[in-house]
Amino acid sequence: MDETIVIPELKQIVGALIFASKEPISIAHMRKVIIGTAEQEGGYTKDFAAVTEDQIKQALEELRTLLKTQHVGIQIREVAHGYRLANDPACGPWLRMLLEKGKANRLSRPALETLAIVAYRQPVVRSEIEAVRGVAVDQILRNLLDMQLVRVLGRSELPGRPWMFGTTQKFLEHFGLKSLNDLPGTEELRRLEAEQLKKKEETKSEQQDLIESEPDNSSLPPHTPEEEMSGVPGEDEDEDEFDEDDDDEAWEDEEDSMDDEDKDKELS
Repeated sequence: MDETIVIPELKQIVGALIFASKEPISIAHMRKVIIGTAEQEGGYTKDFAAVTEDQIKQALEELRTLLKTQHVGIQIREVAHGYRLANDPACGPWLRMLLEKGKANRLSRPALETLAIVAYRQPVVRSEIEAVRGVAVDQILRNLLDMQLVRVLGRSELPGRPWMFGTTQKFLEHFGLKSLNDLPGTEELRRLEAEQLKKKEETKSEQQDLIESEPDNSSLPPHTPEEEMSGVPGEDEDEDEFDEDDDDEAWEDEEDSMDDEDKDKELS
């Protein structure tokens, strides 16, 4: 007796792909798998050979609504440029007990601070991270690399060509982010960076204007040695006249003194 094959709905195929994928799977990747299966397997799979991304997106939304209304404890979340199944946050306490996750988080506070600097400032070199934190971060960076939360992006053009670091796909998955644009305060940081850059440009422009506005003394005639020695014009002349008056007064006083002496002699 032949078994009747029931052709699944598109949302069933989408749900199975999300469930089986080890990493978040994108709509484009799902479409590629569905079309590739139709070409390789044939049969009833050809019914989905002409599927479009809009149709997959619509099936995905139907599946998300179904899981939400049925309260089955799982949901579909969009993370790291793709979709994956995740547990309902309300069921977290039981899952932590099951998975023995009640212990302290593996990421220490210094590791979280270092990871935040890398996430917000990437690509970033080690010296820039240490300048912000004020301590060495060699071992912390090694641990983050081992956890695949941070990766090497290449070498910087700075002297010594140090390594540049950035976040990974696993980083987005770990924190449940669709992309780096979903980081808290990203827009505010970009606005502050734009304001700082604008302020630097204005300061540079003001300094340039100040330099251009300074008078050019190269076109003025040079001072002669006599002018340099004479000091302020007119002062020496006044001093000379003052000295002549003093001399006249001194001669008059001396003449008066001599007349007095002659008178005394005559009286004696």
